[in-house]
Amino acid sequence: MAVHLFGIRHHGPGCARSLVKALHELQPDCILIEGPPEADTLLPLVSAEGMQTPVAILVYAPAMPQHAVYYPFAEFSPEWQAILYGQQHNVETRFMDLPQAYRLAEEMSLAAEPVSDTETETEALDSTLPQPNASIDEALKTIPLRADPLLWLAQAAGFSDTETWWDHLVEQRQDSLDLFAAIEEIMGVARNELSAESESSEKLSLREAQREAYMRQTIRQAMKQGHQRIAVVCGAWHVPALRNMPSAKSDTDILKNLNKAKVAATWTPWTYGRLCAASGYGAGVQAPGWYHHCWNTPQKAAMYWLTDAMRLLRKNDLDASSAHLIEVLRLADSLASLRDRSRPGLDELLESLQSVLFGNSHAPMQLIQNQLLINDRLGSIPTETPTLPLVADVRALQKRLRLAPKIEQVDLELDLRQAAHLEKSCFLHRLNLLGIHWGKTFRVSGKSGSFHEHWRLTWQAEFELGLIEANVWGATLESACDAKLRHQAQHCKQLPQLSKLVEDMLLADIKSAVPTLMQAMQKLSASTNDAGILLEALPALANILRYGNTRGTDLNMVSEVFAGLVQRACIALPIAAHGINSDAAQTLLRQINLADQALQLLQQEEYKNAWLAALQLASSPHNHALIAGRAVRLLIDHEAWNLEQCARALSLACSNPINPLASAEWLEGFLQGSGLLLIMNDQLWQILQDWVASLPEEIFTELLPLLRRSFCHFEAAERRQLGQKVATGTVQLTNKQDHQIAIHEQLAAVVLPMLSKILSPANELQTAQHAEKNANLTPAQDKSLADTL
Repeated sequence: MAVHLFGIRHHGPGCARSLVKALHELQPDCILIEGPPEADTLLPLVSAEGMQTPVAILVYAPAMPQHAVYYPFAEFSPEWQAILYGQQHNVETRFMDLPQAYRLAEEMSLAAEPVSDTETETEALDSTLPQPNASIDEALKTIPLRADPLLWLAQAAGFSDTETWWDHLVEQRQDSLDLFAAIEEIMGVARNELSAESESSEKLSLREAQREAYMRQTIRQAMKQGHQRIAVVCGAWHVPALRNMPSAKSDTDILKNLNKAKVAATWTPWTYGRLCAASGYGAGVQAPGWYHHCWNTPQKAAMYWLTDAMRLLRKNDLDASSAHLIEVLRLADSLASLRDRSRPGLDELLESLQSVLFGNSHAPMQLIQNQLLINDRLGSIPTETPTLPLVADVRALQKRLRLAPKIEQVDLELDLRQAAHLEKSCFLHRLNLLGIHWGKTFRVSGKSGSFHEHWRLTWQAEFELGLIEANVWGATLESACDAKLRHQAQHCKQLPQLSKLVEDMLLADIKSAVPTLMQAMQKLSASTNDAGILLEALPALANILRYGNTRGTDLNMVSEVFAGLVQRACIALPIAAHGINSDAAQTLLRQINLADQALQLLQQEEYKNAWLAALQLASSPHNHALIAGRAVRLLIDHEAWNLEQCARALSLACSNPINPLASAEWLEGFLQGSGLLLIMNDQLWQILQDWVASLPEEIFTELLPLLRRSFCHFEAAERRQLGQKVATGTVQLTNKQDHQIAIHEQLAAVVLPMLSKILSPANELQTAQHAEKNANLTPAQDKSLADTL
């Protein structure tokens, strides 16, 4: 009876290859793998049709699905290859890590955040890089041993980081049993050093001790069952703790008094992006896309990866030829030889690409790092995978509607006049309602209107957990949306949020929730006197009334609620515009604009008359100037006022010498939107020009930012025409001044003979005396003398 320990790095292709070779040599009769025992029943699905990596085991608490943990696997993960070996050779295979039932129970009892893979993984091979210019001694001092226990060994071997060192030492080697013996010795030294460090976290050490105690108990159980060749596949950090096994009683004492929660487990699709260390995954790797090639084509990984790099560069219109490929590969081989490495690794390839193709430019390298190092892809799972009813319903709808989840971005154009497209739209809106934002709508030039929707779809692995969490609302997508809408309507305290909820309901076509939401809106609007809140609730309902018929929805109840909101808002608006400060006026101005657009959308005379009556009262000079100016402008735009009335209001607003700031705010509200009114009407333009010309310099300087803000929203063509109008007025003034100058010359011709006699040589002495006498005149006296002449 023998126990063989295989210490691996999670998602290391070299470890996986060595492990497969070692298992074939050992031919074990039992395989124990670091992982959640709750997922033992899922292992047969690994070899089922439809299973394609990357995938992950999702363990969650059904009572509180937000408390969950993932165990991801790629094709090059050693644990995945061990599971495949066990299934293909009918070897008993099971997980041996501390059950998530204990660990999730602790999290739930503390009402903490969901357990993430960053918290649960304590793999020692996670790398923490030193500063680029730091020396080896400085790096050893600044990076704690707990953060990266192997960095000391990597620095001693001449490597700047653990990632490169481990890749050279382990991932590129081909031997099996001897490799794992060396890993065990390395980890033994690292753990001994760590045990002497006093800064280690007590809580983390306790959790690791519990995990390793449970692993040892699992090994003892396998030995008692009579297995002769037991293969234990675990993180390399745990190997020394499993080799020197203490008494069973001590392990039992470590695990006693642990609470246990009810949990469930399932397979879920995963992505390479979520395997990357940059995503926050504690046991992540630097470049899953590179490791994919290292696993599938180990001898020619560099060539295949560089070929993908050249395709990516050409796709983005960058120069990348076959000659470049050959030169980069040669340089990478030379760098590897200089560094005493058997074959080029990722560092050599990146350095060669930078040198041969990019020079001092770092933008193309950023493109490769973002897309090629990860080379993102989405896995898939078999249809018979156990799951919750809502998840099964969504997957069935995805299949029926031919909307397969994809990790890459997909644009989808829908014509809602077609039944199939309308059903797709409702499906995507329902997912958004549950917080699964698979698709987002966006505007494009060309086709538009109420019958067209443009979606951008991007599936993320986290959506699977979101569906599990949403299962509490119902077993089907429609029933879950209905239950969530009713719940939110009962607890919604703000009218704009409730109106937005009604809009989401209509877009998702949840007709059964209409009465509940309309009753909640009537109740909430009846108790609301705030004009701003009432105005802000109108746009969403107006969109429903204008476009709701596209989805065949009965809008009678919505129309009744909307009519009541318009009536209350029109009554409250004049009162709300009086006695408010500038910040409150800006907020009310935005709400007035939204409400005006909503009412124009419907084009109903009843609503228009009530709205114009409210604007008539809001235009009073006693209200805030910003709101009064905007009300006047809207009355002009709706043709409720003529230009004479507008001119009187503008003249009155600009004749306030005591408070010029109020005039500027009035103009800001009046001019917001379009400048055509000033371009087409010279009377209004002249009133505005005279007011600006009358401002003292210091007041004009103070009001200039506010005036510029009033004009900056105009279209470029409007600003250009206004500028031409200003220039034309200046030219006219200049011509008038020229005419005045000409008249003065004619008058001067009458007195020129007399001046010539006065300035004759006979009078030079008198003139000099006269000049000396007037030399000390003040500027005002000098000007008076000139006027006299």
